[in-house]
Amino acid sequence: QAQLVESGGGLVEAGASLRLSCTVSGRTFANYALGWFRQAPGKARIFVGAIYWSGSGAWYESSVKGRFTISRGNVENTMYLQMNSLKPEDTAVYYCAASLIFGAVSSTSYQYWGQGTQVTVSS
Repeated sequence: QAQLVESGGGLVEAGASLRLSCTVSGRTFANYALGWFRQAPGKARIFVGAIYWSGSGAWYESSVKGRFTISRGNVENTMYLQMNSLKPEDTAVYYCAASLIFGAVSSTSYQYWGQGTQVTVSS
């Protein structure tokens, strides 16, 4: 059974950096896009960015472009979300997810989800 597990969340000050990890297991994700979403209290879950697991190519939501970077790690089956210049409006629960659709940005296009990790940015 496919499993995605996020880690690395925490409380940081505005302007700081944080790196989230997503470890995948239970099946091959060779043909999947692996992405990140976030959900602030009382708001919808929104797309942050994604990477094609087997090759090059990443796409991002406009508000994080240039600040956030998604990459695969040297550790097998691990994906990272490097977040720089964090702002209070980045505060949310961050989820990693997997989709068979390259370029997917809608949460309904993602079949597998992690449990989420909290990121809080203080002003």
